[in-house]
Amino acid sequence: MRALHPDITVLMQAAGVPTLGAVPPEEARRGYSASRRALQLPFDPMAEIRNIVIPGPGGQLPLRLYRGAPLGKPLPCLLYLHGGGWVLGDLDSHEGICRRIAAVAACCVIAVDYRLAPEHPFPAAMEDAAAALQWVADHAGEIGIDAELIAVGGDSAGGNLAAVLAIMGRDGTVPRSSYQMLFYPATDLRMTGDSYERVVDGVPLTANSMRYFIDHYISNPVGRKDWRASPMLAETLEGLPPALVLTCGHDPLCTDGQLYAARLEREGIAVTALHLSDQAHGILNMSKAIGAASGVLDFAAALLREAWRIHPDKNIQNG
Repeated sequence: MRALHPDITVLMQAAGVPTLGAVPPEEARRGYSASRRALQLPFDPMAEIRNIVIPGPGGQLPLRLYRGAPLGKPLPCLLYLHGGGWVLGDLDSHEGICRRIAAVAACCVIAVDYRLAPEHPFPAAMEDAAAALQWVADHAGEIGIDAELIAVGGDSAGGNLAAVLAIMGRDGTVPRSSYQMLFYPATDLRMTGDSYERVVDGVPLTANSMRYFIDHYISNPVGRKDWRASPMLAETLEGLPPALVLTCGHDPLCTDGQLYAARLEREGIAVTALHLSDQAHGILNMSKAIGAASGVLDFAAALLREAWRIHPDKNIQNG
């Protein structure tokens, strides 16, 4: 049996932390938002926070810009897609993650409030993510970012969307990404990884939780073979930007994330694969309960800053 970090044990024993996917979506959203606000440490101060609404494929699409360095020269930017199984989450649920990365990487982070399932199933979230990336690149000068240094990132379902954007960018469908930051990403919605058999109880996200989310997002099993839903099934991963892939041992998505990182490396992509064997899914926006969360975010932000420093088109020197 794999070791489980005591912070996870304490978290699961605390009142008000239900297993994800145990109740209908509307009720789950209320509980998720409340628990994530309660479980985040005080937010890092920002030089600027701005809410933006852009035209999206399904109507108005809200974004939130976090500027982690003073106004002045254009900053690199991370487009961040929140987790929540494509069913839960919003701009507030992941604010702590966005602020921390913006502060440590001295960059802009732009979060996307994409449409949620089951009201808006696949490919709505992916289309919103693509529209947001295109808008950010097109309006880079207006919002004070460097259009050549736009990375994509996200956790869980957001990591799935970020991985898809990186492939689309390589193929010229959307602007090319300079880096991909994938926190415990969902990379294969066929749910065949070994960790689906292993992670069944005692943690916030179980195999049954993921089945609940995937069934809401893309109910047709045939549709799950579309690489835009399962980036692991893309014909090739060659030519993608460098990546960080975070996996946790007590996570049904663990095997999928590890296999994706290994495939990226095998196909010539620079990869940092960070595996926390005693941690569980979703730790990064529970920094008040999980001691490792802030350090992992600091590490991820440092990697991002270094990737921008050595970017072949810019070779910038940050700070």
